[in-house]
This record gives sequence, structure tokens and C-alpha cells, in this order.
Amino acid sequence: MSRKFVITTDGTLKFGQVSLHRNLLEFGEEDCNGGGLWDFDKNNGAVILFGRSFDFGAPDFSRLNRIEWKGIDGIPHELIYYPFWPDRITAVPIIL
Repeated sequence: MSRKFVITTDGTLKFGQVSLHRNLLEFGEEDCNGGGLWDFDKNNGAVILFGRSFDFGAPDFSRLNRIEWKGIDGIPHELIYYPFWPDRITAVPIIL
């Protein structure tokens, strides 16, 4: 199990600890707006987003409409996306 996220077709960012990104989708959903991996940055309390889904590709944050926090701990956190992971020079804050 890995910490993964997806952006669903309706624009919901979902988090979980699953084997496949597909496991974060609702029954009947066949596609999404990409996904990747996540981890906590304990130094600043943010959630780090990085990588891409093998099945669905890189996340398209322009499609983001809402964030479902229950897959992490139910508490909103600052989100930072690193598009060129493991290079942490380029950090993109995700703002809803």
C-alpha cells in the first residue's frame, strides 16, 4: 500500500493508502484527471504531492474543485506540488 492521490472527473482531490490509484475512484468511474503520490512534510505541516499515476498520468490541478481530506486525517493542510520530484527546487502551492 502506498500513499496516493487522484483528481476525479468531477474535480475532487482524494487521498488514500492504496495499491492502485484506481482504488480511490468510485464504483463505475473509469477515468480521472491524473494523480500521484503524497507524503507529510513534518517540518512545515504541509502535504507534499509528487509523481504521477501510471494509469492516469500527471495531476491536472486546473480541474480541482474540492478537496476530500478524510483519506489523510480529516484535517486540511497546506498542499505543495513538486512537478519535478525529487528536485524540490520547483514547488507549486495548490490553492483551491
